Amino acid sequence: MSAKAKPSPNVKPAEIIDRSKALVPETLRVNEMRVKQGFWPKVKKVASKVPFLDDVLSVWWCARDPETPLAAKGMIMAALAYFVLPTDVIPDVLAGVGFTDDAAVIAALLAVVGKNVKDRHRAAARKFLSPDPE
Repeated sequence: MSAKAKPSPNVKPAEIIDRSKALVPETLRVNEMRVKQGFWPKVKKVASKVPFLDDVLSVWWCARDPETPLAAKGMIMAALAYFVLPTDVIPDVLAGVGFTDDAAVIAALLAVVGKNVKDRHRAAARKFLSPDPE
């Protein structure tokens, strides 16, 4: 978004995530709360519509890993909080393009903290997404 661009009128100022404050302890707590409350309901709601869900789940498990550095967890929580927000730059309800901003945020996150996403996190995501062998 350019410096002159304005957020969607549906986004309340309190819901906008300031990237520069992602690692401030209070912001980290707020992001963790948003993710804790909204992550699994959002995943269940959009599972069939989000082609990058394996990456979202991988970073989720990375954030929950005690070996992941705090700075990486802070950035992951900020990105996941953006993912769970019901309103964002491109509303998720827009067919075909609604998740492009979320995909861009997750791609940028992986470019920055991707080295912290281990094979075990990706395996947990694949296991979660695979149908139960019955």
